[in-house]
Amino acid sequence: MSHIPIKIQLSTIPKSPGVYQFYDEEDKILYIGKAKNLKKRVSSYFNKKHDNGKTKVLVKKIRSIKHIVVSTESDALLLENNLIKKYRPRYNVLLKDDKTYPWICIKNERFPRIFSTRRLIKDGSAYFGPYTSTFTVKTLLDLIKSVYPLRTCNYNLSKEKIEAGKYKVCLEYHLGNCKGPCEGHQSLEDYNQQITDIKEILKGNFKTSLHYFKSQMAEMAKEMRYEEAQAIKEKIEVLENYQSKSTVVNPKINNVDVFSIISDEAFAYVNFLQLSHGAIIRSHTMELKKKLNETDAELLLLAIIEIRQRFNLVTRELYLPFKIEVAPELKITVPKLGDKKRILELSERNAKYYRKERFNQIKIIDPDRHTNRLMGQMKKDIRLSEEPRHIECFDNSNIQGTHPVAACVVFKNGKPSKKDYRHYNIKTVDGPDDFGSMEEVVYRRYKRLVSEGESLPQLIVIDGGKGQLSSALKSLDLLGLRGKIAIIGIAKRLEEIYFPEDPIPLYLDKKSESLKIIQQLRNEAHRFGITFHRNKRSKAAINSELESIEGIGKKTIEELLKQFKSVKRVKEASLEKLTENVGFSKAKKIFEAFNTKQ
Repeated sequence: MSHIPIKIQLSTIPKSPGVYQFYDEEDKILYIGKAKNLKKRVSSYFNKKHDNGKTKVLVKKIRSIKHIVVSTESDALLLENNLIKKYRPRYNVLLKDDKTYPWICIKNERFPRIFSTRRLIKDGSAYFGPYTSTFTVKTLLDLIKSVYPLRTCNYNLSKEKIEAGKYKVCLEYHLGNCKGPCEGHQSLEDYNQQITDIKEILKGNFKTSLHYFKSQMAEMAKEMRYEEAQAIKEKIEVLENYQSKSTVVNPKINNVDVFSIISDEAFAYVNFLQLSHGAIIRSHTMELKKKLNETDAELLLLAIIEIRQRFNLVTRELYLPFKIEVAPELKITVPKLGDKKRILELSERNAKYYRKERFNQIKIIDPDRHTNRLMGQMKKDIRLSEEPRHIECFDNSNIQGTHPVAACVVFKNGKPSKKDYRHYNIKTVDGPDDFGSMEEVVYRRYKRLVSEGESLPQLIVIDGGKGQLSSALKSLDLLGLRGKIAIIGIAKRLEEIYFPEDPIPLYLDKKSESLKIIQQLRNEAHRFGITFHRNKRSKAAINSELESIEGIGKKTIEELLKQFKSVKRVKEASLEKLTENVGFSKAKKIFEAFNTKQ
């Protein structure tokens, strides 16, 4: 299909607010976006250089542009959200929990029934929700049933049919779960008063019901109707117990929606808390999969629009972690302190827990996705040009200046690759010289990899600060690898990360996964190096026991260890056995050295 050149299409786009749609050469929809100024926003895709690889690919694929003009930016937001849900374009953020949630229905009828449903029928019935968990719905319905006697039958309780005596009370009446409106034992006014109180409970306001029951209980007690007073007291306890389970924030905070966002390289998690009469009556976390380089502000706005539509919210005040432009009729508060700030922090904590939970699930069911996300996060945190799929870390060990050794450990896709670990005896440096040792091992490691045509790492981690990093850089310079491999140093204790030629270190968040991987590398290199160092020292100490015997040289020691396998067995050997291996003269010296009583 032939398309009009993009340049001509751009020239005819209006400057009004609206929604734009990008299509590929097969007329498949690629991306839907909204803008205050359509012309300016759409043109920006073709006028500026994009750092994000996915955006570059998107722009290359665009063959035609369509747009819908609307009156305001708020209308554009709603239209964009509806179109994304309908068409699910490849390059748009993906909302990960598109499912039907349960509602509580108060049926539009005489003596209304109350039940849960996933279908909304426009027949004048009142619907509360939707709720994010069927457990919450069941708990609320059980609470209502335990406090208010309501009918469960589906009879048509018209005035005429009740007066004609068409129905008879059922077992529920005899059990005390229903007051028998079908036979006229309960008036419509009394039943409707219960429904009014139930509506308040579903909105999160328990005050009216508690006040009514407390005054009723006092009345019963005054009249010495103690059994009835006790029954009402039990209902009060049920209500108070349920209310205490809702996180009560501050009675002055009423009808507010709280939103927070936690994001990483590939996903964002938006938590929503609904507050009514000082209590949290709903919590929901939504996962959004990033497709392009979307900002937190863009993702939060998308989630707010979606959640408000999905849960039918009419609240006029929002608490947010930062200012964003939403519908003009909404009041935005960015809390700085007090209860408002605490409730925002609670929302953030919920988003973090959800994210952690998802990570743990993904590690089990989709380890590749976990690895991809981790690598993407490291690339971003450590400012790398590519993902560090192959990382190598170096550590020196020279306790008290003896037997200097070094270790190189290798991580592939964020996990130890033990078959690639290497030990190094320091050859060109005398005494404890960390800088010289680092220079030597880095040179030897990469000279070998280059000469053998092996793949090089994307990141080198040096255990140490600026001095060790500079030493390692000298070796990369000599090999012509500077700039081809990213290299950083991690200083002990403060966990400062140093970059070449940058005097100011980087401090990663202490809970950051990127920092944890770097710490794991450093600790593994240290462990591996120390083990080698200890083995070398103990071997040297053992050998020195034999070397200290006068007249016993290196060749004799080698022969003995070859035959007896250890110094311990040499010590325990008889004179005859030793003689068989090294001759009587040497055997006598060795035997006497180990068997002479001190």
